[in-house]
Amino acid sequence: MIGMVLAAGAGRRLRPYTDTLPKALVPVDGDTTILDIALGNLSAVGLTEVVIVVGYCAEAVEKRKADLERRYGVSITLVHNDKAEEWNNAYSMWLAREHFSKGVLMVNGDTVHPVSVEKTLLAGRGPDILLAVDDVKTLADEEMKVTLDADRNLARITKQMDPAEAYGEYIGATLIEPAAAGPLAEALEATWRRDPNLYYEDGYQELVNRGGRIAVAPIGAVEWVEVDNHDDLAKARRIAANY
Repeated sequence: MIGMVLAAGAGRRLRPYTDTLPKALVPVDGDTTILDIALGNLSAVGLTEVVIVVGYCAEAVEKRKADLERRYGVSITLVHNDKAEEWNNAYSMWLAREHFSKGVLMVNGDTVHPVSVEKTLLAGRGPDILLAVDDVKTLADEEMKVTLDADRNLARITKQMDPAEAYGEYIGATLIEPAAAGPLAEALEATWRRDPNLYYEDGYQELVNRGGRIAVAPIGAVEWVEVDNHDDLAKARRIAANY
């Protein structure tokens, strides 16, 4: 199994930091960036091969690649998304499809969370795809919400859902077993070809609609944040200071 980080996004709401950096390289604790935390977590659970999907300001990640490899004891492969500023991340994830066959623990490059999330996903191995879900947080409109079917597998995943209907929030971390590689790649391709502005989570929904099964793993009462704006960044800095 390998690690994967989706880090192609521009993060315009985090300017001026993202005038010259991708969102994943915004610092959250001194010189420690969101990407540092992601790589540190993946390394801590024994993953030594990591794929990073880059796009906006990709050269900033390229410049740091050797240092990141030394710091975290990992080998990094960069996958370039030349549509990162035009299209959404269903396409980004699809670009890394050749790596799915190795089994992947994938994390978003804009999420700050503790390594307990990766440990929860690895401890729950069994299903072909397993999503980390916060079933404790009080939800609002912007969260990527999920509902479950009668077998406690994923039924719906979307932001466009009444929070009161949701089981919890998908936090941007997924474990993908090799058996899921082909069907997931096909679902992601169908998703971005239908509308390149769709999220990779819409690809998960496409897979479920085709009869695929996606399980969820509750992460418990864990402090984490998706860093979209300056308020989120302030929260990320409070959280990261405790790691």
